Order: sequence, then structure tokens, then C-alpha cells
Amino acid sequence: MANIEDIKKELEKVKYPGFAKSIIEFGFVKDVKIDGENCLISLDITSSAKDVEEQLTKDINACISAIGMKATLNFNKPAAPKQSSNTVSGNNIAPQIKKIVMVSSGKGGVGKSTTTVNLAVAAAMQGKKVGILDADIYGPNIPRMMGLNGKEVEVIGDKAKPLNAYGVDVMSMGVLMEEGQAVIWRGSMIMKAIQQLLRDILWENLDILFIDMPPGTGDAQLTLAQSVPVAAGINVTTPQHVALDDSRRSLDMFEKLHIPVAGVVENMSGFICPSCNTESDIFGMGTCDALADQYNTQVLGSLPIEPAIREGGDAGKPIVYFAPESVSAKRYMEAAAKVITFVDSIDDDRTNEDIQPTTPPGVSACSTTAAAAPKKEQSSGESCGTGCGCH
Repeated sequence: MANIEDIKKELEKVKYPGFAKSIIEFGFVKDVKIDGENCLISLDITSSAKDVEEQLTKDINACISAIGMKATLNFNKPAAPKQSSNTVSGNNIAPQIKKIVMVSSGKGGVGKSTTTVNLAVAAAMQGKKVGILDADIYGPNIPRMMGLNGKEVEVIGDKAKPLNAYGVDVMSMGVLMEEGQAVIWRGSMIMKAIQQLLRDILWENLDILFIDMPPGTGDAQLTLAQSVPVAAGINVTTPQHVALDDSRRSLDMFEKLHIPVAGVVENMSGFICPSCNTESDIFGMGTCDALADQYNTQVLGSLPIEPAIREGGDAGKPIVYFAPESVSAKRYMEAAAKVITFVDSIDDDRTNEDIQPTTPPGVSACSTTAAAAPKKEQSSGESCGTGCGCH
């Protein structure tokens, strides 16, 4: 018959959902007792989510049955958040962070993560205490771009400590999963993951936290706006008109969520030849000026296609840090200075209640047609219709 050590050895195979470490490595298994063919396992876990408990129950039962025993599980977990008009309305779950900047795009492949990394490093080089949260759940590339691939996350108590590179604190789902692991999550799981990456990480007192968002205007963006008082949004696009159409959707989202727009980054704007340093217009340049005017904001910078940017991203050596005299690095520094000036102008007393969907029942908060829908008074007990989770 299996003993306590055998049981604990089996439990080393059970990964905490969404993480690469086991429940034993995290120290979540607090007690194991044996009563004949049954074992009583007590666990302290950090999530109140029902699906986390269900997944652990399934995985633990599978391991214990493999050694001919049955398991009785006792979970000690935080109380589930009380539902209100939205999941965390009015409750800032990361109050130690002064200003949060959402870096977003209407579509993928426009260089949003590269922009996030270089803006964050540039802001740190200008004396700010900066962090990056990689909330791009489906494509967490920040660890590679910051040279943090393969680094172990230190767990202190029941929270994880961010990694640090180039003076920037970094946390990403990419360092919590096995490299190359596919992430197949529904919207509700993405929402919970983003909240946990804000709540269950030991973020220091930061001046600015840049959040690299998934592309588009979905659950992740709405959840973030309802979890913390976002100080500003940045839209990253490329000069082609097809990309600008998607950017308008992203900028519309900022408007509907009452998120001030710090500006637009025109990425892949021109090409700088590595041999002669000549800048050529191959994809178009300057097309974002009209877009910025339309949304009463500014162009933070026009970043060219420069091989050193791609090479630095692949090697974990951001161009703004390793080639500060390059054209691109200087433009990133100027863009970061504009962002700093903008967020410093945002009221420090801003709350989540200032950032909420203003659309009527039955219309998505991120719908491009929402503005045309008539407003309607919401009675108590009635769903707001935005998918925020009320009632």
C-alpha cells in the first residue's frame, strides 16, 4: 500500500492550472493523511475560480487512482469576489501601480509587443520605475524579447515575484508555461488569468505598468478596464489603410471605455537600409496623422523597418538599450517621453468607475455601432447587456 511519500511523489505530477510548476513545488499541498485505501489531501490554493478547483480535482484523482487509492480533497481558497455591476467595478486590484498604460492594436502582427518592450525600457532609461505585464495570452512573446526565456519565477508565500531585465519588472504567461505549450482558453478563462496576473503578482510600487494586450477588442480589454483604472491607451498600427481600419476599432474601444488615448505608434513606417542608412518608403509613411487628428490624439512616433529591431527582439536585446544611437532607438525615446508627459497629466485619483462601458443593454461595449444605439435607463436587477458579468 502506498505511503505518504508515495502520494506526494504522485502529486508532483499535478501542475497548477496555467503554470509550469506542480502543486508540490508551489507548496500548495499542506497535509496528507491516509485512512486505509483513502487519502485526505488538504490544499491551500490562490484562486477562487471554480474551474481551477475542478481541474485540480480531476488531475489529483487521476494520479492517486494510479497507485490504487482514492482521494478526498479539502480546498482552502480565497472567497469568490462579490458580483456587482461588473466583476470588480470601483475596486482597483493593483493600487501600488501609479499609472497603467494599455498597449493595444486592432489586429495582430503590427509590432505591438516590440513597441511595448522598447517604450518600457525607454521610460526606465528616463528614470521611471517601470513594469511590463504581458497579457497577450495567446502569443506571450515578451519573455524572449526581454531575454528572459527559461528564467524561473520565484514564489514568495502565495504570490509570484516578477522577473527583471534592463531596469523593468516583467511578468508574462510565457514564463509560467512550458515553452511552446499551446494556450486554448475561453473568454472567461482569459479574464480570470489577467486579473490573477495583476492581483497575484508581487508588483512593486511602479510609476508606469505597460500592459501588452491581445490584439482586437474583446474580453481581455474589457476585463482590464474593469479591474484597474487605466490611465492611458496606446494604439499600434502600420501605415497601410487596411491596418488603419482595424486601428479605428481599437480607438473606438478606448473612447467607449473612457480611456484617454496617449497616442498612436506608426510601426513599420519606411525602411532603413543597414548598409547606407537611407530611409525608403515601401509600405507608406505618415498615414497615421489623419487618424490621430480624427481621435484628437498624437502620433507618438513613426518607427521604420530596421533589421536591428527584429534582431534585438529575437535575441532579447531591445534596440533602445543596445543601440541607443540608432534612428529607431531615438524615436522610441521620444515616444516614451511623450507617453510620460501624457500619463503625468492624468488625475491620480482616477478610479475604475471612470472607465466603464457606456453602451445600452444588448450592445457590445466594443461595438463600432454602439454609439448610434439609443440610451436606456438600467433598472436595478437588470443586466447591463455588455457581457461584463452582472446578474
